[in-house]
Amino acid sequence: QLQLVESGGGSVQPGESLRLSCVASKFTLNYYSVAWFRQVPGKEREKLSCMSTSDGDTYYSESVKGRFTMSADGAKTTVYLHMDYLEPEDTAIYYCAALRLDTQTRCAVISEYEYDTWGQGTQITVSS
Repeated sequence: QLQLVESGGGSVQPGESLRLSCVASKFTLNYYSVAWFRQVPGKEREKLSCMSTSDGDTYYSESVKGRFTMSADGAKTTVYLHMDYLEPEDTAIYYCAALRLDTQTRCAVISEYEYDTWGQGTQITVSS
């Protein structure tokens, strides 16, 4: 069974950058939709970005477009979320999630409830 482990979280000041990693074990992420979500306690989980590893289709929410960039390594074992110009509003627990795609599907239309494999989450705190 696919397992995901996030890393790279931490505490930074506003305007700084971080890169999160989502490492897959037991399987590669070929033909998967992989997404990044974040959640603040007491609030709904927010879908930030996603990509389809087979064709590179990507999506970014308005809240992170232009600041966050998703990528994958060539072996499709690790997916990254590079975050620039971090703001206090970005403080949250960040999760990666994956769903194997049997057909070509735009990842933007895949809801969080369809992703069936999740990492444990990593905390990001942005504060001066």
